[in-house]
Amino acid sequence: MPISSGGVRAALVAEVDRNLPRLVETTRALVRAASPNPPGDTSAVADAAQGMLATIPGIEIRRFEPQPGIVSLLARLHGRQPGRRLIFNGHLDTFPIGDKAGWTLPPLSGAVGNGRIYGRGVSDMKGGVACSILATSLLAAHHQAWDGEVVLTLAGDEETMGSLGTGHLITTVPEARGDANICGDVGSPAVLRFGEKGLLWIEVEACGVAAHGAHVHKGVNAIDRLRTALDRVKELECLPVVTPGAVARAIAEASPISEAISGAGEADILQRVTANIGTIAGGASPNLVPTRAVAEIDIRLPVGLTTELLQQKLDASLGLLEGVSWRILRRFEPSFTDPTDEIVVRVREAAREVLGTKPAVNMRVGGSDSRWYRMHGVPTVVYGLTPFNMGAPDENILIEELSAVAKVHTLAAFDFLSAGARV
Repeated sequence: MPISSGGVRAALVAEVDRNLPRLVETTRALVRAASPNPPGDTSAVADAAQGMLATIPGIEIRRFEPQPGIVSLLARLHGRQPGRRLIFNGHLDTFPIGDKAGWTLPPLSGAVGNGRIYGRGVSDMKGGVACSILATSLLAAHHQAWDGEVVLTLAGDEETMGSLGTGHLITTVPEARGDANICGDVGSPAVLRFGEKGLLWIEVEACGVAAHGAHVHKGVNAIDRLRTALDRVKELECLPVVTPGAVARAIAEASPISEAISGAGEADILQRVTANIGTIAGGASPNLVPTRAVAEIDIRLPVGLTTELLQQKLDASLGLLEGVSWRILRRFEPSFTDPTDEIVVRVREAAREVLGTKPAVNMRVGGSDSRWYRMHGVPTVVYGLTPFNMGAPDENILIEELSAVAKVHTLAAFDFLSAGARV
């Protein structure tokens, strides 16, 4: 006699609990397979993930390498009959280890202690990848209880914007697209993220006329010109923004929970332009008038603005400055999935069940590969682990959260796919 939907859900939760040691070891094994970006080589961690996926009955695995060393995987699992496709998306590359002297534990050991797992990339996002792998494995064991497909896209190149990873998959492999996407990138189990700000990275360069530092009247200082230009760029932070009503309401409602995790002021930052002057270079000596100065700026824009508008504003404000030029390095539009979309609701309700409290539903300040899915019309949420010391020595996650995220991924995917025939 078939098990009821409620019976399958209860079994799935119990199986995550029983498989917690396996989940921890999966995370540790992924950490031990180094994948720093730069240089971006994900071949070793892709080998490790492929070996884990190959143990799942009925799964189909394909490997993609658009450039040497930048390896991504696509794994596909079928339910009892055709239906909707649920994507689990994650990235395999990590930040570099950095100065090993700051680490108190070996950065690639996946050390366990005090209820935590330590290691480079454990939060961003090998723990999240492990959750999605376990969820797929458990759904495989109950494949007669749901319709459609589960597809995992485990990609390289995310730390450098993803064009050779998730971007390559979603633009060249039809199976990489689906009806909804759950991404286990960093965040917090207490906050579900349905969108993110856009970005416009620019370089501003100023040229001058050489002279001795004591004879400034004979020269033109490139750094002075650059300072004027950077002041103009910072004026973008005052641009008025009309945030869509559903997004503004979600940000306001999430603020008490989300700001306690992400810092006071997050709600403000999510709804306005920020311009971070990240690098400045210029001049050769204090006693020489510099002839060249250059800066790189990371501009983040909220939902309600476009990179085209910012480009127009920059052309107008910088175009008339003598000796100043600028160019775009990278650009992505802000993106969001309607916070009332089915996949948002499914993940929210699964999280409420697992955590015993309603999670916040909010936008994301930082970027993720989820933007690639939203760009291609796939409703997407990010639901992952709290990052402790992300990008710094002794990066770590809580094992308790690892279990919770695995349960939410599993339940939300099952609910979405088992409901597909009725939608």
